Amino acid sequence: MGAGIGIRVPARRPKGQSEQALHADTRTTNMLIRDLRALGERTAAELKERWRALKHVTLSPSRISDIARAALVLNGHWK
Repeated sequence: MGAGIGIRVPARRPKGQSEQALHADTRTTNMLIRDLRALGERTAAELKERWRALKHVTLSPSRISDIARAALVLNGHWK
């Protein structure tokens, strides 16, 4: 809610009702958004735990992205 243009957020269920009150298409969309977010959260958590140095980085976002990308590649080879 209020995330901005291009940002997909789950639709809220009606207050006092279960999620079954939503249309089937809306429930499916919510499920897909949750699944994608879960993958991103899991990846971020793995990188932070396995590569402890990333917890304390204070570089600009443009510079840290190269380091995080390299750590993600190494993480894939680690498994």
